[in-house]
Amino acid sequence: MLIGIDLGGTKIEGIALSDDGDELFRQRVVTPAGDYPATLQTISELVNLIETTLNEKGSVGICTPGAISPATGLLKNSNSVCMNAKPVYEDLSRVLNRDIRIANDANCFALSEATDGAAAGEDVVFGVIVGTGTGAGVVVRGHVLGGPNSIAGEWGHNPLPWPQDNERPGPACYCGKHGCIETWLSGPGMSRDYPGLQGRTLDARQIVVLAGEGDEAAELCLQRYEDRMARSLAHVINILDPDVIVLGGGMGNIGRLYDNVPKLWGRYVFSDHVGTKLVPPEYGDSSGVRGAAWLWNE
Repeated sequence: MLIGIDLGGTKIEGIALSDDGDELFRQRVVTPAGDYPATLQTISELVNLIETTLNEKGSVGICTPGAISPATGLLKNSNSVCMNAKPVYEDLSRVLNRDIRIANDANCFALSEATDGAAAGEDVVFGVIVGTGTGAGVVVRGHVLGGPNSIAGEWGHNPLPWPQDNERPGPACYCGKHGCIETWLSGPGMSRDYPGLQGRTLDARQIVVLAGEGDEAAELCLQRYEDRMARSLAHVINILDPDVIVLGGGMGNIGRLYDNVPKLWGRYVFSDHVGTKLVPPEYGDSSGVRGAAWLWNE
C-alpha cells in the first residue's frame, strides 16, 4: 500500500493507493495554522487513520510546498511559513517511525501525471502548475529530477523569453527580480495585464468569459497571454525537449490554450518541427497527493 500526504496551507490530504494505482482511501483534514508541532501530529494521525481503516501498513510519501535544502537539510521556500527552516524530513521520519520520501508539490504533480496520468508511458515529462504562482517539475523515465540545488523545474523564476519593448523590465516579483515568467503567466499576472479596469479587479476566469462574449480588450489580453506562454514553454522545449508538457493549476483550465499555444511556440523553438504535446492533467488537484504516494515507485 502506498500512502501519499499532500501538505497544504489550509488542508492536509491523505490518500492510499494499491500498487496498481487504485484508490483505496482518501481523507482531508484542516492544516493547523502556523503551528509546526501540531502539523506534524496531524500528519501522523492521518497516516494512522489510513492504516487502521485499511488494516495495512504502507509506505509514506509527502508532497509539500518548498523543498529540502541540500545545504542545511531544512525546508525552504514554503508558503506555509511555519515549516521553513525546520528539519521536516527528520521530524516526520521520527514522528511516523519509518523512512519517508518527500518532494515539492510541482514534482509530485509531474510524477503523478507521468506515472498513470496524462503523460503515462512518456520518457520526458514537464509538469507545470500555473495559478496564483507558477511551478514545474521534471520527470525522466519515471524519476523526478531534483538537482544539486533542489530547484530543477523552477521555470517561473526565469525572465520572460524574447521580451518585447513594452514588457521590459517587467513587473516586480517577490523573489526580488523583475519580469519573471511567474509575474506574466500567473492568474494575478493576467489580471494585471487587462487594461482599463479603473479601480475594478477582474480575475483570469472573468477575463476568459469576457473574451468569449466578444470583449475586444479581453480577447487581446488572452492573445498576449498565449504568446507569452508559447515563448516560455518554447524555452523549456529548447533546453529539455520533453515529450509532453502537462499544464495544471487554475490557468490550465483555459481550454483554448491547448490549441493556440502549440500553434505559436513553433516560432520560438529551434527546430523545423515540434513534436511536444501540451495536455491537461488527468488527475487535476489530486495529482499532488497521488504523486506523493508514487514517490516510492520511482
